[in-house]
Amino acid sequence: METFLRFFLPTYFIIYFGIAFVLKSMIVARKIGKNPLVLPKDDSAYGLIGLYFKLMLVLMFVYVIAFALLPDGYINFLPIQWLENNVIYYLGIGLLLFSLLWTIIAQNDMKNSWRIGIDTETQTELITTGLFKFSRNPIFFGMIISLLGLFLITPNALTSIFLILGYVLIQVQIRLEEEFLTKQHQQAYLTYKQKVRRLI
Repeated sequence: METFLRFFLPTYFIIYFGIAFVLKSMIVARKIGKNPLVLPKDDSAYGLIGLYFKLMLVLMFVYVIAFALLPDGYINFLPIQWLENNVIYYLGIGLLLFSLLWTIIAQNDMKNSWRIGIDTETQTELITTGLFKFSRNPIFFGMIISLLGLFLITPNALTSIFLILGYVLIQVQIRLEEEFLTKQHQQAYLTYKQKVRRLI
């Protein structure tokens, strides 16, 4: 199982970010004529959240590569041994695969309204169909599930920090986006907000 996981994790995250973010960004950019990556690079609170999130993603990728290539170094991440069993591993794998499928479907539901960040320059459509009938933020929900899956496959101090920090950053980002969507779509978003839960 350990050999499989050392191959599976880096492969999974390459596919996840490759399909869910890089490929989707290229498709949307071609259709709308601009880069859908609109995270600010200033020192505002919003810019800081974006910076922290990008740093966390880089650290996660470095961790996954280290996990695959340096098996003897895993003990340095302070593993939670009572969670290390095949049932937990299979649950983690299942959550990662579910997250990948869920995220791709949610991004497809967003069509050309998909952005990484808040696009203050373009009036995007308010999406309320597909997975957005069940969650106001299905892509963020999928990302949280992937963080939980990573933790269950490699339960240790570092992946628990990734899970907690990622959850907090996502919650802050959601609230920033909700504030913007309320200004942009006004009563239509408020009505949608009353009917559909924030995550699930």
